[in-house]
Amino acid sequence: MKKRVGIWIRVSTEDQARGESPQHHEARAREYAKFNEWSVVEVYDLAGVSGKTVMENTEAKRMIADIKRGHITGLIFSKLARLARNTKELLEFADLFRQHSVDMISLQEKIDTSSPAGRLFYTMIAAMAQWEREEIADRVKASIKIRAKLGKSLGGAAPFGYQWKDNKLVVHPVESPIRKLMYELFAKNKRMKGVARLLNQSGYRTRNGSKFSDTTVLRLLQDTTAKGLYRSNHTYRNGSGKLLPKPEAEWNFSPVEPIVSEELWKECNDAMDARKAQRPLGRKPVHLFAGLLHCGCGQKMYVFSRSPKYICPKCRNKITIEDIEGVFHDELHDFFVSQEKIKTHLESANQNLADKKNRLEAHTRQIEKVHTEMRKTYQLYQADQITPDGFGKVYKPLEEQDRALTAELPKLQAEVDAIEMRQISAEEVFAEATALHRKWPQFGQEEKRRIIESIVEKITLSEDTIDITWSYLPSSEELTKRQRNLSGSSLPPT
Repeated sequence: MKKRVGIWIRVSTEDQARGESPQHHEARAREYAKFNEWSVVEVYDLAGVSGKTVMENTEAKRMIADIKRGHITGLIFSKLARLARNTKELLEFADLFRQHSVDMISLQEKIDTSSPAGRLFYTMIAAMAQWEREEIADRVKASIKIRAKLGKSLGGAAPFGYQWKDNKLVVHPVESPIRKLMYELFAKNKRMKGVARLLNQSGYRTRNGSKFSDTTVLRLLQDTTAKGLYRSNHTYRNGSGKLLPKPEAEWNFSPVEPIVSEELWKECNDAMDARKAQRPLGRKPVHLFAGLLHCGCGQKMYVFSRSPKYICPKCRNKITIEDIEGVFHDELHDFFVSQEKIKTHLESANQNLADKKNRLEAHTRQIEKVHTEMRKTYQLYQADQITPDGFGKVYKPLEEQDRALTAELPKLQAEVDAIEMRQISAEEVFAEATALHRKWPQFGQEEKRRIIESIVEKITLSEDTIDITWSYLPSSEELTKRQRNLSGSSLPPT
């Protein structure tokens, strides 16, 4: 399935003065998408919109909605300053894109977060956002600690069974009996789902009117407020909005009126701890090549429950988990550790990029030459040194040539953009190529998976061969072939 991308167009008056129209920016972005075999499904046109704030713009809201519903998985724009000049909004955009696994592609800055090197951009943006959050947090931390120690509200909702009254936590007359019943029911049958079912059957509901779930019951049973000890300042939300615990040294406890006795609270929590200790520990296995390993028939191959093999659901082609990782490790050694192969590969790619840049430069000079001829012809006409008929005969061919050259320009620019971004990615990967192979056996499954996602585009298992397509850099031959196929041109390979 093709990657679905949107194009963000916001062109400044300075850009337009240089001849960079919204149409030119859209054409360049479309050519970049075409080069990468992506599908352009949306265009967000903010031409003429101020860069001070764009989040509230109708087109920006439409783009954000499309990201959240998974309609687009990438956004192409001319440069970061055209996405948002306001640093705060840029951080917010980047955070939103990262949360929803949507790539940002800035043509001028050569940032493509679908590439390994481009993903470093998200790391830097996340660091900037974290720094900004920490600066704000430092300014309010002292106030929070004082309010927490005094048992005052920090702005959040009161725990179920309690309410804030005159800035103090007091027992809620309607909710507290239900909260107490939870402990009594759990002490009797020791099952969270059973407690939730009995509460719901009795017609009781949560504060927002929802039915009780086992997870809600678990959270409330573990909360120390019910035994008279209100815990505050113990959690925070990370950049993706996930609630995480703070270090215990930062927690604050303040006494409140209890709903249940400490003995009943302890009995219930000891029972939960005992059940947790009996459950077998273990995490869901990380399958290194899931989603990347394809059968020769075109289907993706997966490891099904209790199977030691990757299996094609269509033709039942299979390979053991151990064998595919062994082959991959051998390929790492064969390609990455071979300095001669690395050198040849980079030299080929560098030459290909140089050739494309030379062609773009020559094309730009040709446009300038045609413009000069057009100006000269017009000046002759203005000076009555050429008849109207003569002017038309000379000027019209120049005008047609200018149209053709201008239409071709975004294609060439997009091609250079794409190769340069892949070139950056290649250099990033090659920087630690030798260490990667040497340290591979020491990595954990999750580390290996992240590395594979960064450098592998696809692995194809045919009857007797395994072909690995490295994602960071196609060969110069591949790039040339791809561009010729896309453009349908008869240009000789560079």
